[in-house]
Amino acid sequence: MKFPFLTAALLGLSMTVHAQQAGKPEDTEVWKPVPKTVRGKLKTTPPPAGAIVLFDGKSLSEWVSADDRTQPAQWTVADGVLTVDKSKGNIETQRTFGSYRLHLEWRVPAGITGEGQVRGNSGVFLASLGKGDLGYELQILDPYQNPTYVNGMAGSIYKQRTPLANPGRKPGEWQSYDVLWLAPTFKPDGTVLTPARVTVKFNGVAVQKNVALAGPTRYIGPPQYEAHGAAPIKLQSHGDPSAPISFRNIWVQELK
Repeated sequence: MKFPFLTAALLGLSMTVHAQQAGKPEDTEVWKPVPKTVRGKLKTTPPPAGAIVLFDGKSLSEWVSADDRTQPAQWTVADGVLTVDKSKGNIETQRTFGSYRLHLEWRVPAGITGEGQVRGNSGVFLASLGKGDLGYELQILDPYQNPTYVNGMAGSIYKQRTPLANPGRKPGEWQSYDVLWLAPTFKPDGTVLTPARVTVKFNGVAVQKNVALAGPTRYIGPPQYEAHGAAPIKLQSHGDPSAPISFRNIWVQELK
């Protein structure tokens, strides 16, 4: 017995999947206009009362391996600084979060080599949705005289939202992100009730102002939502060959 409507639906799904697989990363790269370079100033904001300190300069007790959440995070901690270990993969918080305020400071090493996306690449996933790079990524990348596609530069919501300006500092200098993350909500049927919204201050300069997201980050193809609840925050161990970046002073304050 034939089911023409089911057959058509499956054919449509197959064509959609094939189209996504056949796409290229360049299809979702935006190169113009280039945000204006402005002067930014590092903000070393201390954690407010009630905040959860995610990295205090000493311990990775709040973090686990993103590939295996039963295993502790194994990046390098020395002299109050957390440095990416690219052989160990991404790390994410043990705790899960809905909406929150986040502060973190990051540094591209002095003397960094490479260009574009292979110069100091990392990211903070504001909600991690699984292994690898699943989730909503706020890009980290050397912002100093380093041309790349503008929806993939530092301060961008990767492949979705170009920053309003480039207040990045030189390699070897600390940079700061202050983030307001409003998590998406979903109806009982899994469709979006309210989209995720993000505000980002990069070195004290507003580069994202309450922007709505179309879904989690995708390297190839347009973003789209799948229903989820509270999620960890993830830091990326990017596979580019450049020297690894470092972090310090990371805290989160949950919003009720």
